[in-house]
Amino acid sequence: MPTEFPADSVGLVTPQVAEFDEPLPLRSGRSLSSYQLVYETYGTLNADRSNAILICHALSGHHHAAGYHSNDDRKPGWWDACIGPGKAIDTNRYFIVSLNNLGGCHGSTGPTSTDPETGRRYGPDFPIMAVRDWVKSQARLADRLGIDQWLAVIGGSLGGMQAMRWSIDYPDRLRGCAVIASAPKLSAQNIAFNEVARQAITSDPDFHDGHYYQHETSPRRGLMLARMLGHITYLSESGMREKFGRELRQGKLHFSYDVDFEVESYLRYQGENFSDNFDANTYLLMTKALDYYDPAGDHDGDLARCLAQSQCRFLITAFSSDWRFTPARSEEIVQALVRAQRPVSYLEIEADQGHDSFLFPIPEYVRLLSGFLASLENESAPQGAPA
Repeated sequence: MPTEFPADSVGLVTPQVAEFDEPLPLRSGRSLSSYQLVYETYGTLNADRSNAILICHALSGHHHAAGYHSNDDRKPGWWDACIGPGKAIDTNRYFIVSLNNLGGCHGSTGPTSTDPETGRRYGPDFPIMAVRDWVKSQARLADRLGIDQWLAVIGGSLGGMQAMRWSIDYPDRLRGCAVIASAPKLSAQNIAFNEVARQAITSDPDFHDGHYYQHETSPRRGLMLARMLGHITYLSESGMREKFGRELRQGKLHFSYDVDFEVESYLRYQGENFSDNFDANTYLLMTKALDYYDPAGDHDGDLARCLAQSQCRFLITAFSSDWRFTPARSEEIVQALVRAQRPVSYLEIEADQGHDSFLFPIPEYVRLLSGFLASLENESAPQGAPA
């Protein structure tokens, strides 16, 4: 329990809530008549509102990206390694916004929220979201905060897909777009992983077709298995070998189906902890949003033609040991941007942390991110951008 926060921490932060009564039309054809977004901000918005940065979260992320909610917090926000005074996303210079996406289970309207039409929790009746729906809701939050144009929109993994979508749907509302450890769309292998995870959840006897709230239970075992599967794909083989090897939990084999190896114990802990803090319907929704993401689909599969709509500068970053979204997937985005004649910088960074590398303060990665933001600051706003 920290009694004092590190000097490079944003310290105590308080989530805020924005309520929206204007209906939100969705990609699925449905709409949300009203909704709320939970968000946090770090740093100070400058007088001309030119220093705002939007952070988009990945599948299981949320609005708490940096700092602490109380002195009792054991861990800071999920991207505290990069957000804070003097860090890559420097709160002495930038005003940072991070929100929990619609469909989430950490305060924004989602399956665990009450459906105003029925008075019961939405559960599986909450509409499946698309990345463009999230971006549309984020644009409304920007309007509410008085931010006409982001200095940058940044995201890793599913967050990177949101950043890319921003550049397509709102080209004059961001000056920079950082797409980290992401992909232009999921591969068949990635969709397969998501489907196995969803089957683990929906086949849990406590799932009750998604209406488990009414049964005062939760498909914890299915959610645990889904997280264990996902977690393996977020790590690299070399990273797991370095961290766990074949170390035995109690120094000997038990010749049973109980835990023998340290890696088994670690995965079970991660799965159980996740199932205590996450909602199964939200997990299903988030993985479907990943599966459906394919911005080039509206342009006959031509990603270059799709990205030609953008006006901002791009930073594309990949990690050498990421086998969930390999560097080759990032290079597909880079090649499309080059064909679209859009300014782009790309770097593949050597790292052992696998797909999760984007959450770590890897020096080369931190310098790259910091330099990209500094260069955006030093540029004048693109022609035609809002004042």
